[in-house]
Amino acid sequence: MTPPASTGLRVMLLLCCWLVAGGARAELFGNPFAADEPVELRVADPYIELHTGPGRGYPVFHVEERDATIEVLKRKTDWFKVRTRSGKEGWVARKQLVRTLTPAGERPEVRDASKKEFSFHRWEGGLLGGDFDSSDVLTIYGGFFPTANVSIELSASKIFASSSDADMANISLLMHPFPQWRVSPFVSLGTGVIRTNPKSTLVQESDRTDQIAHAGVGVRVYLARRFIFRAQYRNHVIFQSTNDNEEINEWKAGFAVFF
Repeated sequence: MTPPASTGLRVMLLLCCWLVAGGARAELFGNPFAADEPVELRVADPYIELHTGPGRGYPVFHVEERDATIEVLKRKTDWFKVRTRSGKEGWVARKQLVRTLTPAGERPEVRDASKKEFSFHRWEGGLLGGDFDSSDVLTIYGGFFPTANVSIELSASKIFASSSDADMANISLLMHPFPQWRVSPFVSLGTGVIRTNPKSTLVQESDRTDQIAHAGVGVRVYLARRFIFRAQYRNHVIFQSTNDNEEINEWKAGFAVFF
């Protein structure tokens, strides 16, 4: 007979549902990511280059000459999507954009990555450390944000215990109900595998690989530029082959960058 789900996991699932509902309300009653009005600038250098994408690896497909007018549509890290008078759209590097002029004849103010970009970015990666059932744990993770409220995350962890070490890999779905907040809470649900490597040489114990599931809560705090502080709690359930499932509490904190 399969053991019932742990009380801790049930509580975490209820909390997930509550925060997801909160996020749905936030989406219904306001969209903090509405695009700003396009900003009009005039090319002051001999020319400005338009790339096909936001990065140096994308080729230049068009050049606008001095005194041409461009509209800035949106920003992605240090690249800006612009539209020319003829309707061509491309990406301009920050180092070129800062040398353009506003209609008043002044240099545009181009700030570093801001809290608004923290509210919605595509990629995030970081390093966390903490406690996994009284053992040290170190985690590296990477996340993709298809929307401001949802992210998909892959993580790899190394657990250092006195009697055994373990390697853990997880895939998680995170819900961010209030991404516009500087201190932004999130909930997570996920699954993965954990491989335990016993240290003892007195008794021949083989390595063991088990499936693992988790539910968790945490916060992401915008610091400055592209830096984030992150802290989280997860309740893990390890599904052992003996049907004697093990429940583990994990606390971690660390830093991340977004781009």
